[in-house]
Amino acid sequence: MFKKEIPLKYNKQYYKTIEKDYEKTAESISKIRWSFVESLNPKIVLDYGAGACFMSKYAPKGVIIDSFDIGDFPIKYTGIRHKYYDLVFLFDVLEHIPDFRVLNDIFEKAKYVCVSLPILPKGRKLRKWKHFKYKTGEHLHYFTKRSLDLFFEARGFKRIKSGFPECPPRFDIWSVIYKKE
Repeated sequence: MFKKEIPLKYNKQYYKTIEKDYEKTAESISKIRWSFVESLNPKIVLDYGAGACFMSKYAPKGVIIDSFDIGDFPIKYTGIRHKYYDLVFLFDVLEHIPDFRVLNDIFEKAKYVCVSLPILPKGRKLRKWKHFKYKTGEHLHYFTKRSLDLFFEARGFKRIKSGFPECPPRFDIWSVIYKKE
């Protein structure tokens, strides 16, 4: 029923590979993401789950970015330094967080939140979907568009923009901007 999957390890080698092999793709996706939030005119941004810090690397001039990740990697993260953020990025991270309560303080500090994550297409079976990572434990949560909206509505946010700006190259990845009500 399940194809054999090798558990993914987010370690130093993983990040060296990401930095080396995916630089051009990361640059392209970062520019798409910055374009997606451009109308918000953010000045202070938190990249929560920053990974290899590509959003910082390709940020528009004048934008202050705090980068935070839970990993122990060869990357120096700035941490969560500000009391308020115009915008919080949750790119490719929400589906990995075991306990969402770790985000409560972050949501209190945010005016806008921009999320990018896999959304199961209508008619597609979860267990046959390429983003179904049950065996590896990589994706702990799966969302539909509606369940993601409910997740943010419960935390005081309303969807103001959404779409699939990263497709291609990243199919089934939905991006959404939520505003604190």
